[in-house]
Amino acid sequence: MSTPETRSQAGEALSPADDLKSALADFVAGCHSQRADLTTRLQQQEERLTMFERKSLTSHARPALASATPETAPHQKAFEAYLRRGDEDQLRGIELEGKAMSTAVAADGGYLVDPQTSEAIQSSLKGAASLRAVASVVNVEATAYDVLVDHADSGVGWGNEAIATAETTTPRIDRISIPLFELSALPKISQRLLDDAAFDMETWLAGKIAEKFSRAEAASFITGDGIDKPRGFLTHPKAANGTESWGELGFVTTGEDGGFQAVNGADSIIDVVYSLPAMYRANATFVMNSNTASVVRKLKDVDGRFLWTDGFNAGQPSQLLGYKVVICEDMPDIASGADAIAFGDFGAGYTIAERPDLRILRDPFSAKPNVLFYATKRIGGDVTDFTAIKLLRFAV
Repeated sequence: MSTPETRSQAGEALSPADDLKSALADFVAGCHSQRADLTTRLQQQEERLTMFERKSLTSHARPALASATPETAPHQKAFEAYLRRGDEDQLRGIELEGKAMSTAVAADGGYLVDPQTSEAIQSSLKGAASLRAVASVVNVEATAYDVLVDHADSGVGWGNEAIATAETTTPRIDRISIPLFELSALPKISQRLLDDAAFDMETWLAGKIAEKFSRAEAASFITGDGIDKPRGFLTHPKAANGTESWGELGFVTTGEDGGFQAVNGADSIIDVVYSLPAMYRANATFVMNSNTASVVRKLKDVDGRFLWTDGFNAGQPSQLLGYKVVICEDMPDIASGADAIAFGDFGAGYTIAERPDLRILRDPFSAKPNVLFYATKRIGGDVTDFTAIKLLRFAV
């Protein structure tokens, strides 16, 4: 059968109709080929999308193997590695925010301020039986803390239009400077104990440092001489109430040498309460040690009622004549001429200044096979208002 293609191959001339039919055949064949190619590509694309959706559903449906890492986990992990092995590599890649958490790492062993340990020590110090519980505590970034005190009243006078107004006295302002001293502790842990991963070293270390710090600073706030340590309020000069000047603490006597009077012995406690100016009594506190408290809580008024009342709720302090009592073991015992009881507004009368940072230096060489941890803290304290504190002296 003769077709346009065979006739064209044979060299025969094609009619216009044959030429058109040949062109249409080529066009239809091209369309079929392009359609088949598009269909193949669409099928491949659909297969890829199906596989992607299956993977996405599988990843969402799969249960999480671990929860999100806590924010403090890298710091805790680095600190544990530093305590156990002295490994500083992880510390160098961690930024500790805030000036209170120093990021300085020295080349000779390294300073490290661990947030968890520092906070545990600070909370232990606040909860300890110390003057810190009632005194004013301020954080400073300098080497000393200055307090401006106005302890002299401005003079006044009466006048009339016929008499010239006389000059009156001007208030005097003094500056009290509280220098900061270095308080340190040096606990040690055996290397074997550090290698034991099951032992909670951070809690143990924080407890030991807090115990040493609390004992040292509690004593200095009461009996410190001000030389390389805070100055305690009992080391300032004292004078009989009503005769004291600025820089001296006023005292009231019990009327009995080394004890309370046998008759109406509680009267001296009432006297010391009302020797304190009224503006300080609202926030006043009794401070004494346990031996003195055991004697005071036995005192009764003329009607046979105890002056001492225990707190009704857990954690509530005991009260003496309606004022709370803070037990500080560094207060002196009842003895001849001893100022064994203090009463006053210590928030106004005594200021504790401290730097907020705590530094820990790891020393694995000086006490082998133990590792020393040298902790340091800068702190100072002194009386800032002498009229806000009164003493009860056991003397005639």
